[in-house]
Amino acid sequence: MPIDENKVNLFVCGPTVYDYPHLGHAKTYTQFDFIAKYLRYKGYDVFYLQNITDLDDKIIQRAADAHTDWKKLSEAFRVIYVDNMRQLHIDSVTEYAKATDFIPQIVSQVKRLMEKGYAYQISDGIYFEISKFAEYGKLSKRSQLQAEDAVSRIDASVEKRGANDFCLWKFSKPNEPSWETELGKGRPGWHIEDTAITEHYFGAQYDIHGGATDLIFPHHEAEITQMESVSGKSPLVNYWMHTGFLNIHDEKMSKSKGNFLTIDDALLKYDYKTLRYLFISNRYRTQINFDETSLEQAKASVTRINECVYKLDAEQSPEKEHALLEDLKTRVTNHLDDDFDTPQALARIFEYIKARNSDGMAGMLTLEYFKQLNSFFDFISFDTGVVFDTHVLDLIEQREEKRKAGDYDGADKIREELKSQGIEVDDTKGGVRWKKV
Repeated sequence: MPIDENKVNLFVCGPTVYDYPHLGHAKTYTQFDFIAKYLRYKGYDVFYLQNITDLDDKIIQRAADAHTDWKKLSEAFRVIYVDNMRQLHIDSVTEYAKATDFIPQIVSQVKRLMEKGYAYQISDGIYFEISKFAEYGKLSKRSQLQAEDAVSRIDASVEKRGANDFCLWKFSKPNEPSWETELGKGRPGWHIEDTAITEHYFGAQYDIHGGATDLIFPHHEAEITQMESVSGKSPLVNYWMHTGFLNIHDEKMSKSKGNFLTIDDALLKYDYKTLRYLFISNRYRTQINFDETSLEQAKASVTRINECVYKLDAEQSPEKEHALLEDLKTRVTNHLDDDFDTPQALARIFEYIKARNSDGMAGMLTLEYFKQLNSFFDFISFDTGVVFDTHVLDLIEQREEKRKAGDYDGADKIREELKSQGIEVDDTKGGVRWKKV
């Protein structure tokens, strides 16, 4: 249950904007988009907050390599990221929060940690002393790095008191961006950005924190450590949600392996609905293998649902439809309420489609429910593809006349001619329907 009745505060770790967004981002943010939209469908008032790391070592280095300003570089990639999210129909985020817009909040949190005795200063910055927080590791159940961790931002300094101590505030170096503050001239560490932002919007505690599984340690452990230390309240969040990795052809996506695919590249090859179905049809915390086989299966599944929608008569409701549909609604809701079990929910939907294709007990009520489902699935098409080309309409009319006259061979020839032009004709109880294929 949410902390505040029907209001859900959801925070998801956003990207570091130094490069083009990739399919791993697409998977994680599509799945959280689905989760936010489903919660809203259930009646919750969801505030979905996502940070954007627009300054860190990677950005500084990339800007230096490109002989450009770090701010111009990060802003350019931020715009690309937001546009990619729009192209993927990921539009559930309430607020994108850039780290550099929250320097005062970051400074305040670091100061309070120092005042409480959790942080110390050395020559290159201010560090959190892990030994002062007895519960460090309670999320991941460990305190040592592993191969799958996001280790690129581990703070190395020979002056650190403990191996796991991490930097809260980095003192300025020549030719690096910095801010003049009470802490000294410098810039934020990585972990402190998130807790300063969430404290600003949500306070010391909130409902759900999400991100990719490689952020559990040390990033999310550091967030817990910082916020619970500064606030004295536990837990930081009630629910942690971590998305599984995206593999490409059975290997973890990596530029060095040559299997790195940007969202821009993917959208040149695949429809967003196919990508969305692939990501959502797998439970958010499972690993997905991205290859031609999985994409073709996703495409076929979307087509199967769309074919069902296409055949539904919006003006008819068969006698048993209401009872059959209520049973489906209950089953789908039960699965999605069980930690967003999308594979089982979709299995029930396909069972329903198969049965209704057989008995014809589906019409306008099913169509309306599928529209409700699409408020969070967003991979179903409701455009019947009505063609207004006069020549095509004339052929369809001629075919109807031949069918009424009993000239079925002639009607079949016109059907084939229409098919050659990319028009699929379907004879339903409500009359002839057609679509472009």
